[in-house]
Amino acid sequence: MRVLRPEELGEGERERWRALRAAMDAPRSPFMEPEFATAVGRVRPGARVAVLYEGAEPAGFLPYERGVAGQGRAIGLGVSDCQGAVLAPGAVLETGELLRACSLSSFAFDNLEAGQELFAPHAAEEHASFVIDVEKGYETYESVLRTQSPKFLKTTLAKERRLGRQAGPVRFVFDERDPAALRALVAWKSAQYRRTGRRDRFAQEWIARLVGRLAETRAPECTGTLSVLYAADRPVAAHFGLRSASVLACWFPAYDPEFAKYSPGLVLHLRMAEAAAAEGIGLLDMGRGRAEYKDSLKTGELAVYEGAVTRPGAGAALHWLSREPARRAHAFVRSRPRLASLATRTLRGAARLRRS
Repeated sequence: MRVLRPEELGEGERERWRALRAAMDAPRSPFMEPEFATAVGRVRPGARVAVLYEGAEPAGFLPYERGVAGQGRAIGLGVSDCQGAVLAPGAVLETGELLRACSLSSFAFDNLEAGQELFAPHAAEEHASFVIDVEKGYETYESVLRTQSPKFLKTTLAKERRLGRQAGPVRFVFDERDPAALRALVAWKSAQYRRTGRRDRFAQEWIARLVGRLAETRAPECTGTLSVLYAADRPVAAHFGLRSASVLACWFPAYDPEFAKYSPGLVLHLRMAEAAAAEGIGLLDMGRGRAEYKDSLKTGELAVYEGAVTRPGAGAALHWLSREPARRAHAFVRSRPRLASLATRTLRGAARLRRS
């Protein structure tokens, strides 16, 4: 095994990573590609990749970050919606041996993909990641919506037409390159985080820098994609995410609150699904975490897992103290809808007090 910074991987190793990933029985999430690991490595000094060998050929890759006292975590944890190792079929590993080789006392994950047999036994919770299947084309997806959410689809399309009549001609750009549109999205999203009492991710420098780097990333299986809905050439909703040849990972959607009555975020997602299908992308992954718009748009769910692998020692105790109480508290609230609703209202009330 060798442990490298992501940018130190040679092109042969990157090609092997891509080949192993293509052979795995899982959707080709761009978060699991070497380009994502490299982008995180540019903004997170603790980012590493463990390269496992069988003879002279790489047999697996584990991207991770190393923190205080050897506490490890999936690379990009907190923003990555798909995590795990990329291994050759039949590769046999022991987690304790892997952690020792990486100088880790623990390895935490919160969006471990299904089928990760190395880490799955250590999962503490299972979550649903909501998806839109457009493998058979956008028209087929619309027909599904007409069956499962007829009122939602009819209302959203009517609002799109009204937006065009009242605010100006509506147009959609799937892969916008205008930096001003990305700046508008970041401003809307930051305001949304503050408005709802949640931590502003873009206030964290490394996340803002990561999005900037990925916006410039163009690779067959990991391309930063900014999608924008315009009314009279004014952006009213936007989304930044990553796409592979077969998966669009939905990441940061937001809209201009001035146009809220037109539900521009919902219109945006419908147009993204239509454009993705036209590009040959079969799956839009909206990520874990329940939201009303996801329930309306989804066609199915994928399982993802949260938990950690630890090995005995002070580092494992430190991991437990730093993460487990908060994780268990969040799980307790999520499992009780009335309590979760109260928590959401409390967060919003606190946010209003901070703004007043």
